[in-house]
Amino acid sequence: MFVEREGNGDALHFKVKEAIIQLIKSGEYTPHTQLPTEAAFCEKFGVSRTTVRTALQQLTLEGYVYRKQGKGTFVSGQKVKQILTNTVSNFAEQLTTQGKSPTIKVIGLTVIQSDAFFEEIFSLQKGDPVNRLERIRYADNEPLQYEVAYLPWRKTPGLNAKECEKSLYRLLDNHYGLKVKKTIEYLELCHADKDIADKLNVKVGAPCFSLITYAYLEDGSIIEYSKTVFHGDKANFVIERHY
Repeated sequence: MFVEREGNGDALHFKVKEAIIQLIKSGEYTPHTQLPTEAAFCEKFGVSRTTVRTALQQLTLEGYVYRKQGKGTFVSGQKVKQILTNTVSNFAEQLTTQGKSPTIKVIGLTVIQSDAFFEEIFSLQKGDPVNRLERIRYADNEPLQYEVAYLPWRKTPGLNAKECEKSLYRLLDNHYGLKVKKTIEYLELCHADKDIADKLNVKVGAPCFSLITYAYLEDGSIIEYSKTVFHGDKANFVIERHY
């Protein structure tokens, strides 16, 4: 039980949120089962309804739970860990080690003209061609992430859709001699629009994770810019740092 003190609401809702997460991870609250009512949580933790409601809102935004109108709050399905380390990770390897079956489907591969943004980051001339690669990644045949990647055509001519259903960075290394040295990534919460909802099989407005990635070669040039949207109910992130 937590003791509620005046002016300590922020700390309390965080503690309640973390306590519920631990109950989910321990198996006390299993996937797709209904959580106790707000009143029950108030009694369990000895806090106000406002504190519990704030904690549940945060859990919803982070994808641990979801709400059904008029029915209550339910536990989301098991999440797939996305491990962010100091080295570039392989999607298939990450899922395989978690007992998941990974697949990647290319749903679009086109060549577009560069705009001012791509001219700047890829050091291109006006109108130079850029590969636009659109993919969906699956875990156990369920959509996990939708990705659109852009690569300068002059460095990646003849990009093959079938080969892009494997590791893109491995393809760049083996076929083009382009070794990704580092990535810089920007992660934030977002909500699914209709296009994302259709791709990831979620409701419009569902909470998701958005990841913007810049991939750099050994010479410091950018070889890829991508935006990936993760299914909020099926992904979480582990950040590993080495010092």
